[in-house]
Amino acid sequence: MKDPVLVYDGDCSFCSSCVRWSERYLRQTLASGGWEAVPFQFADLPGLDGYAGGRGEVSAERAEREVLWVTPGGRVYGGAQAVARLLMRSGGVWAYLGAVLTAAPVRPLAGLAYRWVARNRHRMPGGTAACELPARKPVRP
Repeated sequence: MKDPVLVYDGDCSFCSSCVRWSERYLRQTLASGGWEAVPFQFADLPGLDGYAGGRGEVSAERAEREVLWVTPGGRVYGGAQAVARLLMRSGGVWAYLGAVLTAAPVRPLAGLAYRWVARNRHRMPGGTAACELPARKPVRP
């Protein structure tokens, strides 16, 4: 894999709109190389997970709940940290914003904000009922 891959929920209109915005505006300032955005529904998740060490970090269940950023080095970032890595990859002022999101005092707040948006994405502009996260199923031993 030459460039990082952004894995997102292609069934979610809000998520798809955010990715289209990123492709349009963040690629224009790309300073350090490219990246690819792929809906998890069409991504080779087992292949990406194998590339990341085969530890189950890249799965449909996880990608349904948060965006994933898989690097050429095999690192996997999720949620707010995936967004931060995308911004850092884009260069310019975006890279500074991404770096702020990775800073220790900001990281937990960015995570909380990301999780709130993810839970409420069906209510966001461009969101539909299809964007709503499925209810968590109880884990049974």
